[in-house]
Amino acid sequence: MFDVSLFLSSLPRLCASLPITLELFAVVVMVGLFVGISLGLLGLSSSKLISRCVAFYIGAFRGTPALVQLFFVYYGFGQFDVVRHSFLWPVLRDPFYCAVIALGLNSGAYTAKITMGALDAVPKGMVQGAQALGLRSFAILAHIKAPLAVRIALPAYANETILNLKATSLASTVTIMELTGTSKLLVSETYAPYEIFLSAGIIYLAMTFVLANAFRLIERMVDRSTGRVQAVLPQAKIPSEPTILERPKPRGPSAI
Repeated sequence: MFDVSLFLSSLPRLCASLPITLELFAVVVMVGLFVGISLGLLGLSSSKLISRCVAFYIGAFRGTPALVQLFFVYYGFGQFDVVRHSFLWPVLRDPFYCAVIALGLNSGAYTAKITMGALDAVPKGMVQGAQALGLRSFAILAHIKAPLAVRIALPAYANETILNLKATSLASTVTIMELTGTSKLLVSETYAPYEIFLSAGIIYLAMTFVLANAFRLIERMVDRSTGRVQAVLPQAKIPSEPTILERPKPRGPSAI
């Protein structure tokens, strides 16, 4: 039977692991946002070499599971003596930093794809009009393309951020005691997976609900600040040509 007392008693201990979960989530989002925006701009470069390298990066990280990428970073680099005797080893031997690197690069690939799609979706006529006014490329990007691209990309990026929050549960596989790792520890102590994982699921659901509503508020603020593109010119009504039955009868002597 469902143990209500165990369900309620597990909540405080699970909530105690939230600082690690939120810290990991915040750092992963920042790394993914920086990598994604940088690669998104480079992916639209006129240089075929740069754009193909970005496309390869996006395809590699989107085409493989995030768990495999995490294992590759945490277990793979430690197999090389060159890495263990380099300045990178203090970072790569820490499971928290390995999770940040793997999940951040994974998020960066998806964010780069979202950025490229949003920038490419900006109406070409607006860009051409700005070029005709003599604006430079940076000014066009900063004042025209970027505000519109943010509004276009927000719904997709909100989904990506929520996925990042849930992806932090993968960090439990490399000994990080975040929310899912603490849940596994409690299950091994109590042998009650139903109550423990239900508590963890409710906490994840609450965080996702807060995050989704925060992005909904951000979308409204962006819409108010940038405005919506609406047609301001009324459509001209072209009078239809009268049919034979509707044509007025000719007047004058010829009508007699």
